[in-house]
Amino acid sequence: MTDDVEVPTRTTAPSGGQSEPTAARTAGRTAAVIFNPVKVNEEALRAAVAAEPGTADWGETLWFETTVEDPGPGQARAAIEAGAELVIAAGGDGTIRAVAQVVAGSPATLALLPSGTGNLLARNLDLTLDDLAHSIGVAYAGADRRIDLAWADIRREGGAVEREAFLVMAGLGLDAKMLSHTDEELKARVGWLAYVDAIRKALRDKNRLRMRYRLDGRPTRTVSAHTLIIGNCGSLPANILLLPTAAIDDGRFEAVFLRPESAWGWVQIFVKIVWENGVLRRTRIGRKLMSPDVDALRYVKGRHLDVVLSRPEELELDGDSFGRTQAFRTWIEPGGLTVRVPKSEAEPTE
Repeated sequence: MTDDVEVPTRTTAPSGGQSEPTAARTAGRTAAVIFNPVKVNEEALRAAVAAEPGTADWGETLWFETTVEDPGPGQARAAIEAGAELVIAAGGDGTIRAVAQVVAGSPATLALLPSGTGNLLARNLDLTLDDLAHSIGVAYAGADRRIDLAWADIRREGGAVEREAFLVMAGLGLDAKMLSHTDEELKARVGWLAYVDAIRKALRDKNRLRMRYRLDGRPTRTVSAHTLIIGNCGSLPANILLLPTAAIDDGRFEAVFLRPESAWGWVQIFVKIVWENGVLRRTRIGRKLMSPDVDALRYVKGRHLDVVLSRPEELELDGDSFGRTQAFRTWIEPGGLTVRVPKSEAEPTE
């Protein structure tokens, strides 16, 4: 290793093949629905779109189904090539992430029909969950809002570098190991309770992350941590505010190093994240009761982060496992994605 952080240089583009539209483009504005058949009921989705009054101003909706081989990028490219001004992603966080990284490079707007156990982007945008008719109404008749998009150049063990986007969080350590240990069938039956067993398995691994990192071009630092999480936004299910100052439209990410040295360190982390960030921080009086920062947590904010690991580690992006990485670079593209939100939540116009 050299004294400086060696940043990845991209050699491989995001994956994804092209799918054909199931309906021809008609007169009027064009919208496309990209849906994950494992996560959504296609028949109910088509019926809800057909019943939405806002579609009157649009031409016939195009339909694309994701596959295991192509979870969204190819379908998003096909939709945009077919002239879609609005691309509606119906599925979990993985589907939305895969579609978003293609839509971000186009004039199209992304709308969310969240499904699954996480729905992290929808939660951080304060969108309504579990109300299909409302979500479709927002898609066709809502307003546009520009949000930040995070990117990561991931260097693999063999030296190849892949570029992927993420909307919510990237994680190394316990965060990624937990996902690799999660039983998908159990998750389908009991939702987030499946992660309890995954956390138990991940905590058996006593190895810590040893890494060198450089934030916004500052001097390189060395750190040993149990987990590193980089967030474009900071809220998790169950009212957990993991990254308290992360904002999806401030042009920066917030990152946290979890560095517990003992069981007491895990207690400090739990109290800080679940109780103080999740409860006390939400009121003026509560903020006065918060304790100072603890040694088990280190927060940083920035626009560019380069990381080199002492050995390959598991990486996750927006809740999906992305295999092992030796080093990576992550940065924020301010206002890189336009999303559809309720008109009451849209940015004020000049």
